[in-house]
Amino acid sequence: MEWVVILAGGSGSRFWPLSTPSHPKQLLPLAGPTPTALGAVQAIASIVPHDRILVVTSKALAGPLQRELKLPQANILVEPRAASTAPALVWATHEVQRRDAGGVVLSMHADWLLRDPARFAAAARQALATAASSDFLVTTGVIPTRAEPGYGYIVPGEPLGAPARRVARFTEKPSREEAERLISGGALWNSGLFAWRAARLLGEVAAHTPEIARALALLDAGQVARFFAEVTPIAIDTGLLERSDRVAVIPADFPWDDVGTWDALGRVRERDPSGNATHGPAHLVDATGCVVWSSRIPIVVAGVKDLVVVEANGRILVMHRSRTGDLKKVLEQLPPEVRDVE
Repeated sequence: MEWVVILAGGSGSRFWPLSTPSHPKQLLPLAGPTPTALGAVQAIASIVPHDRILVVTSKALAGPLQRELKLPQANILVEPRAASTAPALVWATHEVQRRDAGGVVLSMHADWLLRDPARFAAAARQALATAASSDFLVTTGVIPTRAEPGYGYIVPGEPLGAPARRVARFTEKPSREEAERLISGGALWNSGLFAWRAARLLGEVAAHTPEIARALALLDAGQVARFFAEVTPIAIDTGLLERSDRVAVIPADFPWDDVGTWDALGRVRERDPSGNATHGPAHLVDATGCVVWSSRIPIVVAGVKDLVVVEANGRILVMHRSRTGDLKKVLEQLPPEVRDVE
C-alpha cells in the first residue's frame, strides 16, 4: 500500500518573531488563509486515506497538529529529540514497514506552498509508481522558474526508463550565477518530495549511512528513544541520497515554494501595484518591494524599498529582504530575553 510521511518538526526560526516553538510556521497562514500543514494534508487527500498519513513532529506540536489535521493519534510520531531529516524518515519508514511489510512511502514537508494540489498529486503518484516499479529511491525535481540560490539542485544523469533518470549529482544552495548555469544544463530544483519502498530505504541506510545504521536494531526492538539517542543527526540528502547509487530523479511541473524566509512572502502573497506584500494593519507610502506583517498594531512604512517589517509577539523586526536567509544568525546574536518568544 501507499503511505505518506509529512515532516513537521522545527520551530520555523526564519519566521521570527511570528513563528514560535509552540506555534511554528507550519501552523501559520503565511501564504494564504490555510496553514501550510493543513494544505499538505489536503494536497495528498486523493492519494492516500487519513489512516495512511504519518506526521513526524515534536512533543510541543503533536497536540496542535493532530487537532488541525484531524489524524489518528497513532499517526502522530513524536521525536524524542530533533535529529534532522534522516533519523525522522528512517523511523517513520520503519513504522510503515511494521504496519505494512510491502509499503511504499512518499515523503514531504509540512511547510510548502502548493497552489495546484491536483498537479502536485499527479507528481506524487508518479513518484510512488516509479519507486514501486524501479525499486530506486526517487527524488522529484521541480522544473525551475528562476535562478534561486536558496534552493538545492539535482543534475539528472543517464536514463532509467521514462521519465526517471539516475541522479548525477546534487548541488546545495549555489550562487545565482552557478544556479543559472545549472538550469541551462537541465538541472532541477530539489523539492524534497521523495518516494521509496520501505524495505529499500532501510536497506540503503544500512549500507550507506553509518550515522544511523548502527542503531537500526533498536527500532526493530521498539526502542525509539534509544534509537534517537544513538544516531548522529544528519539530513537524508547528505546522509543517504548523495551516497547511494540507487537514486533516481523524475521531473515535475507544479507550482511549488518552500516558503523558507520572510522574503518568500514577496513571491507567494498578493502584492500591491508597488510590489508590496502585506498582512494586517499596514500602511505603505512611497514604498516598493516590501514585506510587512502586523499582528496587532498599525505599521507605517514610507520612502523605502525591499524591507521586511514584522510586528508579532511583542517584538518588531526590520531587515533587508536580501538578508532574511541570515535571520538564524541574527537571532544567535540577540540576548535570550529578546530572542526567545513563547
